[in-house]
Amino acid sequence: MPPRAWYAASDAARLSLHGTWRFRLATTATAHDESFARPDFDDSQWEDLRLPGHWPLKGHGAPAYTNTAYPFPVDPPRVPDENPTGDHRRVFDLPGDWGEGPAVLHFGGVESCARVWLNGQELGHFKGSRLPHEFEIGQLLRPRGNVLAVRVHQWSSGSYLEDQDQWWLPGIFRNVSVHRRPRGSVVDHFVHAGFDHLTGTGTLRVECEPAGRVTVPALGLDLATGESATAPVRPWTAERPHLYDGELITAGERIPLRIGFRTVRVEDGLLKVNGRRILLRGVNRHEFHPRYGRTLGPEAMRHDLVLMKRHNINAVRTSHYPPHPAFLDLCDELGLWVVDECDLETHGFAQQGWRGNPVDDERWEPALLDRARRMVERDKNHPSIVLWSLGNECGTGRGLSAMAAWMRERDPSRPLHYEGDRSCADTDVYSRMYADHTEVERIGRRAEEALDDPELDARRRQLPFLLCEYAHAMGNGPGGLSEYQRLFERYERCQGGFVWEWIDHGLRQRTPDGGVFHAYGGDFGEELHDGNFVCDGLVFPDRVPSPGLVEFKKVVEPVRIEEVPGGDGATCAVRITNLHDFADLGHLTFVWQYAVVGQSRGHGWLEVPAVGPGESAEVTLPRPPAPEDGAGTGEAWWTVQALLAADTPWAEAGHEVAWGQMPAPVLPPPAPPATVRAAPRRGEGNVIVLGPGTFDATSGALRYLDGVELVGPRLDVWRAPTDNDEAAPWQPGPRPASEWRRLGLHRMRHRVDAVEAGADALVVRTRIAPAATDLGLRTVYRWTAGPAVLRLEVAVEPEGDWPGPLPRLGVTMAVCGSLGLAEWFGGGPGEGYPDTGAAARVGRWSMPVDALQTPYVRPQENGARPQVRWAQLTRGDGSGLRVEGDPHFSFTARRWSVEELAAARHTTDLTPGDRLWLHLDHAQHGIGSQSCGPGVLPQHRLEVAPARFSFALSTLE
Repeated sequence: MPPRAWYAASDAARLSLHGTWRFRLATTATAHDESFARPDFDDSQWEDLRLPGHWPLKGHGAPAYTNTAYPFPVDPPRVPDENPTGDHRRVFDLPGDWGEGPAVLHFGGVESCARVWLNGQELGHFKGSRLPHEFEIGQLLRPRGNVLAVRVHQWSSGSYLEDQDQWWLPGIFRNVSVHRRPRGSVVDHFVHAGFDHLTGTGTLRVECEPAGRVTVPALGLDLATGESATAPVRPWTAERPHLYDGELITAGERIPLRIGFRTVRVEDGLLKVNGRRILLRGVNRHEFHPRYGRTLGPEAMRHDLVLMKRHNINAVRTSHYPPHPAFLDLCDELGLWVVDECDLETHGFAQQGWRGNPVDDERWEPALLDRARRMVERDKNHPSIVLWSLGNECGTGRGLSAMAAWMRERDPSRPLHYEGDRSCADTDVYSRMYADHTEVERIGRRAEEALDDPELDARRRQLPFLLCEYAHAMGNGPGGLSEYQRLFERYERCQGGFVWEWIDHGLRQRTPDGGVFHAYGGDFGEELHDGNFVCDGLVFPDRVPSPGLVEFKKVVEPVRIEEVPGGDGATCAVRITNLHDFADLGHLTFVWQYAVVGQSRGHGWLEVPAVGPGESAEVTLPRPPAPEDGAGTGEAWWTVQALLAADTPWAEAGHEVAWGQMPAPVLPPPAPPATVRAAPRRGEGNVIVLGPGTFDATSGALRYLDGVELVGPRLDVWRAPTDNDEAAPWQPGPRPASEWRRLGLHRMRHRVDAVEAGADALVVRTRIAPAATDLGLRTVYRWTAGPAVLRLEVAVEPEGDWPGPLPRLGVTMAVCGSLGLAEWFGGGPGEGYPDTGAAARVGRWSMPVDALQTPYVRPQENGARPQVRWAQLTRGDGSGLRVEGDPHFSFTARRWSVEELAAARHTTDLTPGDRLWLHLDHAQHGIGSQSCGPGVLPQHRLEVAPARFSFALSTLE
């Protein structure tokens, strides 16, 4: 049947066929004949299969992951004989009040090719996995005992168009249903609802076959289909997604409408909605569930969108296919800009030099146009959709031009997107993926590299720019978000983009002993796979936010709160800037808190005017509360928060939208009593005693602190490489982790040159270096002590011509595993690194050591808390170890060593030991996003250079 607009419900009956089907799996497409489609076929020996779903996730076969490579020989349109084929049967009865007349059998999504029979009659076959297909079946239905038979092939010619960087998961994974279509019911309808920002009016026109009437009670509208009406309206935007309830009435059906008035245009070189430039704070979203694959229920969809809204995300690119239509309904309701992308990607042909690419082969043009039509017709009535996307990573070709021409003719109200053609010949926006910060700035100035065709070059320079993919969120990261966001705000042409991506595609698995981990490519015996490249999201597979999502929320917050310089020292003023595109600040309340050394000393409401979008206001904070009885001395900070003033559909009143911190004048503590430095002395055995510390006289290593056994500290430069350290093999320049291993930083050797006990200090001179090179780090540890404190000063001098940065620079020590509670004053509560620390706020934080760990699907460096002033590890009775740093330091504590962390493939490979490994870092190398995007920016690189830092160690009782 021809494609048509989707709607969730009407007064025409629908029958869901979800539930238990009978199922048989074969290894080839021709293993069985078609007799299974006969109504009297005996399927008693078959197995049960719950649908919708993917059979590899139900115990039949196995999933497989590739990024770009086709997992079969590239010989279009042919596929191999090894073609897993699932036969499905379902017997169903019609409801007693169903009646007679036309009916439609609807398939929401089947991967990748299906043949369909009803009551022994073949209805046809279809391809296009993430798009709906329907068959007229009214004449075949009977009241009871209808037999629906569906044969699904994993591979088909359509698979060449669906190489979309995800698990290959065949099956009937979206809804299957029967729709009654009474005579006079809606064949198709198209809602046109534009908004004129100059007059504040909306114009509504609904096309419908057959003709009918449209009512919108809130606007007092009752008009015939095909007619236009204009009225004052509240427009729809992602910030204020106002929808008007209406109804479409024909002779045979009544359909509820949810109408959003908005107009999308590219004008003045900008993408505008309702006359204003918009800034996309977006994510790419695959449909994924760790147990059910691409089968998502409404609860999971709503959970995703609520989580996005709570983290200041305002846009979604449906990578790389149209989502379940219920997701778009929720985008309309909750408010997100949507780039709806066609079910099309041929990335695997890049490995063949794009030879035989279907989008440049006229024989494939009907299939491409079919996919374009099915997307546009299904989704055309959603106000949230502001761009149609032709597909992803398909190279270039005449097929894309044909798709673009058809889309423009059918729906001129939405601009077109496609990234893969740098000439932008078929698009209305200039789109790039993973352009680095320097390139984005050039594009912002409209000074990008010129095209060979002057006419196309001039046209492209007038287009708005967006990053359809950037900031690859694989493992620990992404870094560099703040720098991207400042470019988007500085250059109006740069209208934001979409982080890759929303969720890690890890499949939930159990170990034999009951442990739970998330599997990735290669875990199912695939002969060809791309490892954990499928786990690159801002939320973990179980939809728990990663530190990257928390960072993104802070970076893209729509209200900026920052200090106004030039205060008199006793007062502080803040500048509050509204970065919304449409909303003023009237929906927010502002609160302040004054804290000293992380302890609150006062809080209250802050009066902030309802400034409009793009405007700022300066507000003076109250005078700091006076210390009580001498308490409250030390480092002081103001924190100002912007909170929702009232409940919304996605968060309750009091939800934090934005925050900022400003330092307050330090309240000096009382002068400490004068102390006399302890002198080193020889103890019994081969030890040196210095204050509370006991050292090995030969190595100079600290062994005990006030009787507490320690191992270390000693200089450490290695970290378990992150996915971004490992980097993508196609990236230009060196891959950091490979370079570090080449230099031997993971196998550094420590040599003691001297242990010198002076009058008031113990000095240990060492050299740290890898084998097979003359590179080294001369390191001097200088220990001094008071009665209860041991102080360590570390001086590092590099030797040799170091070719690149270090992973980290600090000291590592092992302590007793019973010190299971961490408390610190500094950045938190989550992890942070040089280019991922925007979300770390200064405070006093406390949590179990085990909670400090970030469970990335592939274990790697994680859990560092930045800008720490002091940290302590304690037992339940309060005893433990305290560390103070000068300057501020980063600390990490975990129950396994760096070597164990680096060797692990899954979280279940990490076994807690009886010691804690404590890392006190003077500096760390940044994170970047080189797993697919740019590397670490120069200002966040840990270059090899002389360094000085110190720590004070003491015990707690």
